[in-house]
Amino acid sequence: MSVTAPASIPSTPRERFIACLERRPITGLVPHFELVFFLTMEAFGRLHPSQRHYGQWDQMSDRERDLHRRDIADLFVTTARTYNHSAIFFHEPSGWGSSGGTSGDDEKMRTLEHIAQQSNRQYFLMMHGDATYSIPDGAGMMKFVEDIADRPQELKDSAAAWVDSSLERAVRYKKHGVLDCYALCADYCFNDNPFLSPAMFDEFITPYMVRLIAGYRELGFYVIKHTDGNIMPILDALVAANPHAIHSLDPQGGVDIAEVKKRVGDKVCLIGNVSCALLDTGTDEQVIESVRYALRHGMPGGGYIFSTSNCIYTGMQLKRYELMLKVWREEGIYR
Repeated sequence: MSVTAPASIPSTPRERFIACLERRPITGLVPHFELVFFLTMEAFGRLHPSQRHYGQWDQMSDRERDLHRRDIADLFVTTARTYNHSAIFFHEPSGWGSSGGTSGDDEKMRTLEHIAQQSNRQYFLMMHGDATYSIPDGAGMMKFVEDIADRPQELKDSAAAWVDSSLERAVRYKKHGVLDCYALCADYCFNDNPFLSPAMFDEFITPYMVRLIAGYRELGFYVIKHTDGNIMPILDALVAANPHAIHSLDPQGGVDIAEVKKRVGDKVCLIGNVSCALLDTGTDEQVIESVRYALRHGMPGGGYIFSTSNCIYTGMQLKRYELMLKVWREEGIYR
């Protein structure tokens, strides 16, 4: 009689993160990560990689460039180890592959290799991979509005081309074999509402988001959809696009994790909901209560990853983040 071997118990931070994305049960501390931890200067005396600029990158020798790659990888791994992150979101510096030499993708792949090697593949690795329209900046808002009214097909053609290009690029990363996930970081929402009505969202964004996520998943990547603000009018569209997780469940946008968990917690992993506003300007007691609220409503039934409602951004007090983690370590435990 054949016997089916039991499934292995998730043990590494990466394995536990994946278990949560797949909404499988785990024991112990609920996984945690931050989309960005910008306070590397305060914590380690080192500039965050995304704040670095290598204007003379292509003038460097291969050895000098590799020393920089290794230093960047070391900072990501040091941050993950220090603050018990289960995942690393890779942000590249500017200036890579700007005037010949190796391409930006080559540099990213080499640095991802260093991160995987230095961490012994302990951490879930992701990078940005969105190809959909996000809220235009002030300089581009009027042009975007004009294009929706006067040139809607051109917008749709551009959106389709961006998806095609992103999926072609993802094939290279799949062959490379180190990247686990694409985080789709186009922001769709203000604090009061999405920047497009639900009907316009379904016309100009949803079809392309659906195809992008399906393409990434077919290649074997995990997909996390990030957007700040009030996602509630488009929550069903986001979930129907079939990402593995939604980040960041922003309480400043009126997003209540208890309501979201009730509505879609059986369909998608939830990440976030600790209020960055309270971490920045609230009292210690308010921070503690925000952490407890997120844990209390996010954890039941699994499918939850602990994080802030945005990131640990420049100017936030490091001691507030450390307070948040203290409560998480004491109370964010599956027993």
